[in-house]
Amino acid sequence: MRQNIFEKIDRGERLARDEIVALLNLADAAEREALYQKAYAIKRQRVGTTVYFRGIIEFSNYCVKDCFYCGIRKSNPHVERYQMTLDEIVNVALWAHQRQYGSIVLQSGERSDPAFADFIEQALLRIRDGSGGELGITLSLGEQSDETYQRWFDAGAHRYLLRIETSNPELYAKLHPADHSFERRRACLDSLRQIGYQVGTGVMIGLPFQTTEHLADDILFFQQQDIDMIGMGPYLPHHDTPLAAHVAAAPDFEERQLAAGLNMIAVARIVLQDVNIAATTALQALRHNGRELGLLAGANIIMPNLTDTQYRAAYQLYQNKPCLDENATMCQACLEGRIALIGETVGYGKRGDSPHFAARS
Repeated sequence: MRQNIFEKIDRGERLARDEIVALLNLADAAEREALYQKAYAIKRQRVGTTVYFRGIIEFSNYCVKDCFYCGIRKSNPHVERYQMTLDEIVNVALWAHQRQYGSIVLQSGERSDPAFADFIEQALLRIRDGSGGELGITLSLGEQSDETYQRWFDAGAHRYLLRIETSNPELYAKLHPADHSFERRRACLDSLRQIGYQVGTGVMIGLPFQTTEHLADDILFFQQQDIDMIGMGPYLPHHDTPLAAHVAAAPDFEERQLAAGLNMIAVARIVLQDVNIAATTALQALRHNGRELGLLAGANIIMPNLTDTQYRAAYQLYQNKPCLDENATMCQACLEGRIALIGETVGYGKRGDSPHFAARS
């Protein structure tokens, strides 16, 4: 059956749900390598082998959400909360522009109060003006009103990453308190698209209670929602969260999570073709070259951390997050060398917008 699926991929035929499940379940090393080669060939053809940087600025860990998997959930009393100043955020963003980053990501815990909306709008306007409108700006700031999304879009943001974490409502309910709404989150994705953002979402891979069928449906959800960019990675537990209690200790846990993450990237590339897919930091937390493996499995985006090292330890959504003591200059040089070793290049000075968005527009 797997050979038949690979032949269907070569012919460019649409895969059925059970075929997607079969690919996600691949465990044999040779078959998984064949899968990654299929995905890489499609990546080369549809989005190319240039890697685009999205420099992340994790400017605050204050959050009104209480997600059961997240280390900065509002009920965690062990987190040292912080908020970067407006000047700090703008200075980091303009540093990235000077260093030829094509894009940045402004990311924080979720807030939706008026003061927060005003703060982000001011930051966007200053970054847009300071970079002459050249620097691409992605926001990853959670659920907001349509009015706020529109204000931020008008101020200069053009991409928005809102991870759904799982497209299955029943599993979503196991990951969140009762006052967190799956339908509300999905509705936000619709609003973002209607406003004109390049819309990104993503899921956690290898969650407690999750099946391979759930992951297959996640990929189909991305397709049905006409998503432009995917930011997904292996689930890694944080000891100060309720979900961590449901993780069974196993000596091969990290290898299984890494394999599941790479399989998911490869199958998403095969099914979705021309979207942007990030090789997330969680891959590197599992293996030192995890992000490079993600690129070789079909990803084309890397998100270097630009946050000042004084804040990084306080922004850990999961345990053992890498590069906490590596400043932004070191991070850039390290990633450039790693990417060169696998035969790819960094798209300096380019936004690296989603080809899927361009085709949809």
